[in-house]
Amino acid sequence: MDRKEAADEMDKTVAAVKKVCRDEGAGSDQGTLFQLSRVMLPDDANIMGTVHGGIILKMIEEAGSIVGTRHCNTQNGDRCLAALVRVEKTEFLSPVFIGEVVHVSAVITYTSKHSLEVQVKVIAENILTGAKKLANKAALWYVPCSLQNVDKITEVPPIKYASAEQEEEGRKRYEAQKVERLETKARVEEAIPPPPNPEDAPKERYTVGFSQSSLIHLVGPSDCTLDDFVYGGVTMKLMDEVAGIVAARHCNTNIVTASVDAINFHRKIKKGCVVTVTGRLTFVSNRSMEIEVLVDADPLVEKEKGKYRAVSAFFTFISLDKENKPLNVPPLKIEGEEEQRRFEEGKARYLQSKAKRLAEKERQQ
Repeated sequence: MDRKEAADEMDKTVAAVKKVCRDEGAGSDQGTLFQLSRVMLPDDANIMGTVHGGIILKMIEEAGSIVGTRHCNTQNGDRCLAALVRVEKTEFLSPVFIGEVVHVSAVITYTSKHSLEVQVKVIAENILTGAKKLANKAALWYVPCSLQNVDKITEVPPIKYASAEQEEEGRKRYEAQKVERLETKARVEEAIPPPPNPEDAPKERYTVGFSQSSLIHLVGPSDCTLDDFVYGGVTMKLMDEVAGIVAARHCNTNIVTASVDAINFHRKIKKGCVVTVTGRLTFVSNRSMEIEVLVDADPLVEKEKGKYRAVSAFFTFISLDKENKPLNVPPLKIEGEEEQRRFEEGKARYLQSKAKRLAEKERQQ
C-alpha cells in the first residue's frame, strides 16, 4: 500500500466515523468528534505480544474525556472537565498486537442537562499490510465538573440530532444507565476480604482465595486531571491488570481480556489517595472467567474522610494457547454460601450476555 492509498484509507475511516455521528444521532460539527492514534509498543503488551485490555481502555477514556471536555467548554460560564461516571459493557472484538497502530474515534451521541454519552470505536491497523480490523466498541458517560468548584456539575450544551427517534433512543439509554448506576452502588458497598497471606496455610488451587489478588497504588500528579482527580483511564488500566493477574493465577496460561461489564465510578479519587484494587473470581464457564474488581480509596492526608468504595466492575477473561486459540478453563471450586451466591449471579450475567450476542448475530444475518 503506497502513501496515497494509505491516505485514502484514513479518509474512509474519518468518513465512517462521521457516518456514526449521523447514525447515532450526534451533531456533525467538529466539537462532537475526536480521533487519536498511537502505535502499540512492547510496554503495552503481555509476554505473548498481545496488547493489554487496560491500555485500550485507557485510550478509549482519553478520547472520550477530550471530546467531552471540549464540547462542554463551547458555551460561556465555568470552565470544566468531563469526569467519567460509567462505561457500558465493552467487548474486545479482536486482539491488538505490538507494532499495530490503534485509531480511537470518539463521538458525542447524547446529551442531557448535566451528562453526555460518548461512543467510541477502536480500529487496529497493520501498517505493513494496510489491513484494518475493528478491535473494540464502547459507550461512556461523563458529567462536566467545574474547575472552580469540583463538586459543582455544570450544564451540558445540547447537540443536534438527525431525528426525533434518535434523540428518544439516546434518552432511553440515559435513563437505563442512571437506574443501573444506583442499583450497582447499593450492591457493592460490602467489604472485600484481603488476599490470603502467603505465610498462612496455602489455599487450595482453583479456589477463589487462591487467585484473589490486589494492587496498591499511590495516586500521583501524573495520574490526575487539572483538578487533581484521577483519570478514569488510569483506574481502568489498574483494574484490568489486577483482573489479568487473577485470571493468570487460575489458568496458568496466556490470558486476554474478552469483555468488561459496566464500569461504575461511584466517587472521585483525589491525588494523594492510596487506592487498593482487588480482584476475585465470581464465575467460570468452560471457556471464560468472570472477575469482580473493586477499587477502594483511602485519603492519606484527610484521614477523617475514611476509606471508601470508588469504582466497581466485572471483567471477563479467556485462556489462550500459543497460537492464540481458546483453551478450556479449569472449573472453580466453590467454598461457602457467599461464593455460591456470587457464582449463581455471575452465571446469570453470563447466560444473559450469551443470549444477547446470539440475538445480535441473528439480527445481522
